[in-house]
Amino acid sequence: MGEEKAKSRGVWPSVKPFVNGGLSGMSATCVIQPIDMIKVRIQLGQGSAVQVTKTMLQNEGIKAFYKGLSAGLLRQATYTTARLGSFRVLTSRAVAANDGKQLPLYQKALCGLTAGAIGATIGSPADLALIRMQADATLPAAQRRNYKNAFHALYRIVADEGVLSLWKGAGPTVVRAMALNMGMLASYDQSVEFFRDSFGLGEASIVVGASAVSGFFASAFSLPFDYVKTQIQKMQPDASGKYPYTSSLDCAMKTLKSGGPLKFYTGFPVYCVRIAPHVMVNLDLLESNPEVGGRGRAVNLISRWWKSSSKV
Repeated sequence: MGEEKAKSRGVWPSVKPFVNGGLSGMSATCVIQPIDMIKVRIQLGQGSAVQVTKTMLQNEGIKAFYKGLSAGLLRQATYTTARLGSFRVLTSRAVAANDGKQLPLYQKALCGLTAGAIGATIGSPADLALIRMQADATLPAAQRRNYKNAFHALYRIVADEGVLSLWKGAGPTVVRAMALNMGMLASYDQSVEFFRDSFGLGEASIVVGASAVSGFFASAFSLPFDYVKTQIQKMQPDASGKYPYTSSLDCAMKTLKSGGPLKFYTGFPVYCVRIAPHVMVNLDLLESNPEVGGRGRAVNLISRWWKSSSKV
């Protein structure tokens, strides 16, 4: 009995960051799914946030804002589970290797980059299904894929295009995740430390302020790659079987030539609004979910990781 309990205690600490990260990411997705839908439609040239919202309400109804939710949840169950879990493991080991001292920014960024790449590679198939389900209504009726849910989408992609097509757009997806994760997690940590140590703000103010700063940097770093990813994952061949872009680089160069560098930042305000609450809800639930042993708000994540950085 004692040995079994010891084994259980030995396994759960290793698994917990991944389970905790996945559950918090899925909960956050339920909050920000409508914003994400508007963001994708803007990137596909459907107009401004107001125009997209108005058109969707008139033509598709309020349920359309949650189209692709099953794929979004599957994406979080894979991508966020691996991303946040990896980040927790990597930073914990880095802190231990640093004798419990505060990690410098470059080490936090490196952990974020690595965790982002791991998560994006694992979650890319679900991300492809999500983008296609969100973009389906923008296509002519004859070209719509009409996926019923995430699993039906994955099945159809494999059957129609082959297994490797599940990773279509994986390149910009991985780079986007690395940029977003570095900007979100590293800047969040730094912001919490800054607001706490420099201004002595309360817990709620620290979380809100740090989330806003983190959301801005994560958006600025990752949106260009997100734009390319959306175009690649949504594209369909023409009558002759030719795709509009031959690769992610081709998409980026054609976009730069036709619209200039600011084209990559289409929908930036909406993207910021999408990222900031996701950061707040995601990291807050990561710590406060009692089912997985959470103890408090997101700020406790930082205080536990870097106890030694607190004022003496």
